[in-house]
Amino acid sequence: MTTRNQQAIAPSTAVESLRTALADAGIILPSLAVDTASPHLGLVELGRVRADVAAQLAAALRDGGRA
Repeated sequence: MTTRNQQAIAPSTAVESLRTALADAGIILPSLAVDTASPHLGLVELGRVRADVAAQLAAALRDGGRA
């Protein structure tokens, strides 16, 4: 189900917001980008990461984003 809030955020804005938040936590997702394959869906491509980066991301989420 799509809500109005989901449609209100441009994928490019979401990518930059997420990139900044991740950088603040010391995390880089090299493949983070707007998914151009399905522009009508407004998807963000998170891409692949090494296992240590995934663990770092999980820890940041658990800690509320604090590095």
